[in-house]
This record gives sequence, structure tokens and C-alpha cells, in this order.
Amino acid sequence: MTDLIIKSAVRNQIDDKNVSSDFYDALDGEVATVLENAVRRAEENDRKTVQSRDL
Repeated sequence: MTDLIIKSAVRNQIDDKNVSSDFYDALDGEVATVLENAVRRAEENDRKTVQSRDL
């Protein structure tokens, strides 16, 4: 699976908290699910373009 998140960006956003290595894998999985759902919704609406409203 391709990494969908940038670990340094996540660390910067979380600020002064520590981040466990398994958190990144879980977050990557969540992002993949969101993207799959958005693509499915676009396809259900006969569109090839995934739009913000598909989230």
C-alpha cells in the first residue's frame, strides 16, 4: 500500500505530542477508506471527477 500521509506534516499538526509508529498506519488506512468512499460516490453519480462534496 502507498503511504498517503506525510509523517512530518502529521507530527507538525499534532504539535508537542508523541506519535506511535502504528498511528501512522492506522491514519493511512483511514485516509484510504475516505478516498475509496469518495471515488465510489463520484462513480454512483456518473462522474469521473472526485469533488469535495464526495467526502
